Order: sequence, then structure tokens, then C-alpha cells
Amino acid sequence: MLSRPQSTLSVSGRVDRLRAALDDAARPVQVIVSGASNRRWLTGFTGSAGLVVVTPERFVLVTDGRYGEQARAQADAAGAGDLEVLVGTTMAEQKALVLGLLSGDTGAEATVMSRADWMGFASSVELIPIDGTVERLRRTKDAAEIELIAYAADIASQALGELASMLVPGVTERDVRDELEYRMRRLGADGPSYETIVASGPTHAALPHARPTGRQMVDGDLVVIDVGALVDGYHSDMTRTYVVGEPSDEQQQWFELVTASQAAGLAAIRSGVTARDVDAACRSVFDDAGLGELFVHGTGHGVGLDIHEEPFLGRASDAELVLGDVVTVEPGLYRVGSGGVRIEDLVEVTSSGHRNLTALSKDSPCPPSPPTT
Repeated sequence: MLSRPQSTLSVSGRVDRLRAALDDAARPVQVIVSGASNRRWLTGFTGSAGLVVVTPERFVLVTDGRYGEQARAQADAAGAGDLEVLVGTTMAEQKALVLGLLSGDTGAEATVMSRADWMGFASSVELIPIDGTVERLRRTKDAAEIELIAYAADIASQALGELASMLVPGVTERDVRDELEYRMRRLGADGPSYETIVASGPTHAALPHARPTGRQMVDGDLVVIDVGALVDGYHSDMTRTYVVGEPSDEQQQWFELVTASQAAGLAAIRSGVTARDVDAACRSVFDDAGLGELFVHGTGHGVGLDIHEEPFLGRASDAELVLGDVVTVEPGLYRVGSGGVRIEDLVEVTSSGHRNLTALSKDSPCPPSPPTT
């Protein structure tokens, strides 16, 4: 069992950061926060229903009768002692409680709140979209968040390191998926971060987000395994690619190119660099080899309370990396008939570069030998 981080996650001060960000951007200083991850980041509350109302004077969670006691306990444990919890039995009561806290222009998450809720609130107050405001604050992870993400990454690394040796003819993609997710839970994860990808052979491995099937592996298969662990709401994300048996010349060439591309992307990462420049660093390795058209997705994305969050590392991104970003670097090559190769690490952005949170070796496409006991 891996050692769980000792640092305690705290939401203390986050609501004041939100107020300051709204004020700096000349946005409404009273807002309704409805996104689940944003709600959790502000309050520590993990329930499935509730609206957070922030005004200059008050910080309130409105939820239903299932969650009143849970919300109070979780807020206190997370350091949100100034959070008020109001309970409404019906949706109409909850709406009335929210509206009772508001007057005038109110910020709300237009891409998260349902149309019915938006129209219902907009009939009483002027709603102004503030999408992305909380997400931008969430990008800068504190030390406790990074420790937890690193712990989740260690769980996924150890689980895959333990079972990569089972990649032999006759084993199915689902066999590997099931064993991998079992081992992550045994090591301390709450579950997988997302639907684990185990994609083998000339067709499945060529699909970046293939779902595991009952396909049995055979000699010569490329096997792409994309896996993450979920711990206390925080995600990890990692990909390794292996070959069943000995790699062909083309497979070895692709593996070396993807390794070089990923190394170029990692070398480009540091605070102040644009996400587009990191993507370009990875892409240039493939372009120089004449295989640029086989890299069919972006280079990476932020990871935290959501498995995909800002910043997104792609050709069209104007985002600038900042201290405390946790991002993936995951270039790949894919061609139906050959398969695919992807290598992905999870890194913390620092002022001088990055800190790699992914411990599993990526030096060879040959599965590692089983660990000795």
C-alpha cells in the first residue's frame, strides 16, 4: 500500500479569491455557482445537488434535505467555516432561498446551469455569464492538491507496473482493464479517473479513445493503455504503449518518435510558455519525420477535480501556462492497419520547467518483467 499524503486539503480563502477575481474583472460581485467541481472546490461539499451563492457579505450553499448535515460537516472539515448551509425541501423552496440572497445583476455559469434554471432565475434577477471564472482560479493547485494528484498518479503507475507483464497472447483487453482497476482500488484509489483504455492490435490501438473489448491479444500487437486513479475527487492520467512479443521495425520507429516528441513537449513546459508552443514542440518531431498527419489530437490538458480542464495544450490555444498548473503531455501516432503509440505523463508546471508526477518507466515498448516479492 502506498503512503497517503499527510497534508489536509483546505478550501479556506477560496471564496475571497473568487470575490477578488470578480471585482478585478468588473464582474458582478454576487454569483450563483452550479458546476459540481466548482462547488466542491469552493466549499468541500461532495453531494450531487446544490447551488453556491456568493455575495460581498455572504457565502451560502443551498441544497436539499438529503445533504444538509453532510454539507455542514464537509464544509467544517475543509475549512469553510464561514459557509452557511440552507436546506429547501422542494426545488421551489431552494429557488426562493437563492433569490432571497440576491438583488440586481448576478453572475451565473451559462454553460453549466440548465436552461430551465437559468430562465427561472432570470425572471427575477439579471443574469450575466461568468463561465470560466472559478475554473481559472482552480488552475493554480496548492501543495495539498498536488500531493493528492501525485498520490493518484503513483497508484496508477504501480498498478500498471504490476500487471503489464500479463500482456501476452490470449489475454483480452477487458481482462487487463478489470485487473488494472481492481489493483488501483486495492492500492487506495476510490476508482478509475475515467473509462480505462486498453486498445490492442492494428485497428483498436489506432483509435485514441477505443473502449476495451473481448478481443484477445496476439503476438505483434501494439497495446495502448490509458489509465488514471481517482482519490478524494482528484484525478491522475497516464498512457503507456507496449508490444506483445518483439516490436517490428516500424513499431520501434514509432515508439522512438513518440518518445522524442514527448520529450520535446516536456522540455518546452514552464510557467509563461503558451500551450500552443508546447503542442508545436511535440508536433514538430512528427512533421520532421513526415508523419505529422498521424498525430490527430491535442498534446494535453489540465487535470484536477476534472479529468479534462483548462489549460488545453493544442494548436488553437492561447492559454499561457502558470505556476501550479497540472497538465498532461501525450503525443501519439495512429494509423489503422498499424495500430497506435501514445506516451503520456502528468506534470506540475514550475518557474524553471516542470515536475513529472508519473513514475512508471517509458523507456521500452516491451512489457516489464513481473515485480519480485
